Amino acid sequence: MTVIHDFRTLWAFPNFRKLLAVRLLSQFADGMFQVGLATYVVFSPEQQTTPADIAAAMAVLLLPYSLLGPFAGVMLDRWRRRQVLLYGNLLRAALVVLTVTLVLASVPNYLFYLAALSVTAVNRFILAGLSAALPRVVDAQRLVVANSLSPTAGTVAATVGGACAFGAQALIDTPGRWADALALGLAAAVYLLAASAALLMQRDLLGPATTERVSNLHAALTATATGLRHGLTHLWSRRPAALALLGVGVMRFCYGALLVLVLMLARYAWGDTDSDGVAWLGLAVGFSGAGFFVAAVSTPWMVARCGRFGWFALCAALAAVLVPALGLTFRPVPILIAAFLLGLVSQGAKIVTDTVVQSSVEDDYRGRVFSLYDMLFNMAFVGAAGLAALMLPPDGRSAALVITVALLYLSTAVGVWRLHRRLDPLHSSTVPTVHGTEPGAGGDTQGGGQEAGGEAAPSDGTGPAVCAETGTAAGTDSERHTGADTDTAPGGIAGTPPEPGPSTGSAGSAASDRHPEPERPTP
Repeated sequence: MTVIHDFRTLWAFPNFRKLLAVRLLSQFADGMFQVGLATYVVFSPEQQTTPADIAAAMAVLLLPYSLLGPFAGVMLDRWRRRQVLLYGNLLRAALVVLTVTLVLASVPNYLFYLAALSVTAVNRFILAGLSAALPRVVDAQRLVVANSLSPTAGTVAATVGGACAFGAQALIDTPGRWADALALGLAAAVYLLAASAALLMQRDLLGPATTERVSNLHAALTATATGLRHGLTHLWSRRPAALALLGVGVMRFCYGALLVLVLMLARYAWGDTDSDGVAWLGLAVGFSGAGFFVAAVSTPWMVARCGRFGWFALCAALAAVLVPALGLTFRPVPILIAAFLLGLVSQGAKIVTDTVVQSSVEDDYRGRVFSLYDMLFNMAFVGAAGLAALMLPPDGRSAALVITVALLYLSTAVGVWRLHRRLDPLHSSTVPTVHGTEPGAGGDTQGGGQEAGGEAAPSDGTGPAVCAETGTAAGTDSERHTGADTDTAPGGIAGTPPEPGPSTGSAGSAASDRHPEPERPTP
């Protein structure tokens, strides 16, 4: 298979293996941390969880990605990236230990959220650093493949980490807060392992070189903000891309509102014990992940037959019809079917949007546009959680919310269908190619499939490198780190394809041209 062959090729680079080890350990720990956070906020017996609590937890997980993401690259151009991976993981381990102490001490929730927010803020720099370091450990010809497979492997690691945390909690017969503390404590231990793995690399291996480091921080931050404004202006001039982003933002909003509904149903309506609710939530995560996988496999085929906007419109229309048909029952089995459907249509629309943006936006602006994409994606999710907090009763049964979401899906389907009729000669462009999938429960995450859409860089490495984690193509130096590395937690509170799709700026081939040639692969 092509994926296996590509991975074997990358495995021949020793420093790639070391960087991948740091990624896998870091994201494995992320999955454990997010499960500990989710079970404490939603299922802890000591907590009378409300939709507002869930909205606050989603804001903790996603807002750092949205607000810090575009500026993380500026800092990564000042600090040695290997040191960022080392000290960032050490700092996260310490912050998680603090979070465990707060959980066991039954402190006010705002202190817990502040500690958790600090962990996710540091995570933003870790994930951006991992993407920015790739051109230092593989050659230009294999950078596109590395950008596709490395984030996918990280997403799988986060999913496995979350599953291990669920399993560890199920194996011990202790009060709820001790089980939550166990998941968080295990995450801290794995963060220490990730920091140890970073020590296997030389201090200056991952760059930036001394001559490349940003010297004037204020000027760099100002330039980043100005670049985002120029990116927004350019995006508006590319109307198909702008409207596609608007459509996928609305679908992301719907996805987030329904996720909060499912969390409340699992907590209060499905089962007599908290463990029953956790089990149902785990099944919802699995069904949604299956939908993401089916979208990754079926979207190229559907785009070839319906056109890009035609498939997008069909996804929104399916959701508009089937979400109320299944969701208004508020029963587990129909909701699980709806979770599969939402995974399918949300990821199908996202793949189309990535492809439209990549093919419509000029290369010089692509990194900045994908940073805006990431901010829209995560902020729509948090906004949806806020709406759900206002509309949902304590048990999660709200017909008004389900109907509102269905109407939003319907309006999106109508608007995108008009685009299809006007613009879908575009569907003759290259069909998106998908290397992997990113499962999610209902949404970052930050946070997730991984696709390299339509007009991605050619495999010979001469074009712009596209990061499958974000769909971000390599841009200029000032923009190559501006995205957000989306590995928002599968199975966590956000349960999102840490994604938003695009979630971190990738280090592009343009950057690699300035770097020393990476070591050649060993036999």
